[in-house]
Amino acid sequence: MATVHANGLQGHGFIARVGAAMSEFFTTVAEARRMADRYEDPTHLGNSEFERMGLTREDVPETALHPKH
Repeated sequence: MATVHANGLQGHGFIARVGAAMSEFFTTVAEARRMADRYEDPTHLGNSEFERMGLTREDVPETALHPKH
């Protein structure tokens, strides 16, 4: 008989799998929220402020998805 293991939870029951799925869901939601915040925050800046940072308005979406640290 084949055994399927979700998220490496060997020997754990339904509740553990549900908990792991919820944790993954909320982690994904948190990351999406951080990306949205990075995108929304600079939209109120003026062009001179973007220039000072070495960016243009067109750079905002890419920078929100892949920030330079």
